[in-house]
Amino acid sequence: MMEWMELERQCTECQKCALAETRTNVVFGVGSKEAKVLFIGEGPGEQEDLKGEPFVGRAGKLLDDMLELIHLNRKNIYIANMVKCRPPKNRDPRPEEQEACLPWLRNQAALLQPEIIVCLGRIAAMRIINPNFKITKEHGIWFEKNGCQVMALYHPAALLRDPNRRPETFEDLKKLEKRIQLLCPETFSLGD
Repeated sequence: MMEWMELERQCTECQKCALAETRTNVVFGVGSKEAKVLFIGEGPGEQEDLKGEPFVGRAGKLLDDMLELIHLNRKNIYIANMVKCRPPKNRDPRPEEQEACLPWLRNQAALLQPEIIVCLGRIAAMRIINPNFKITKEHGIWFEKNGCQVMALYHPAALLRDPNRRPETFEDLKKLEKRIQLLCPETFSLGD
């Protein structure tokens, strides 16, 4: 298995799909390499592409606020995306783009060995949990995948578009906090 630095180096040189032609930066991931909680989004947007870091725009600010509500931050979790390069005009990543990027995400997960995976939005949930996943019906529900507890939350960008979904997301966050306390309470002290 590859180590972090080598994995990131190879990922930044990736040319496996057409997204490589239009990217400014590869958005590899950010957070603690000892994290037991892995958040997975769908792909970088414009701000993320410019900065090379996931969730740095308005949705990123909201994600930070969501994490803070349950005593988490970017130092005690790890945040990655399904695809590491920005799809043009922030469209959904195509299946072939997700497929090309999946080995990078799998290697990140293999290095982390998370206890809990949180899918941010429908695209990540459809790839990680179930191809027929319905975010409006199945957000906040726990699933088990390969010995790991997995849950989907509404994507922060969706919450910016529809603030009426915030109360249910708050409930989902509280479920997440309880599961972390149960399975990996050391998460709360990582990065202090």
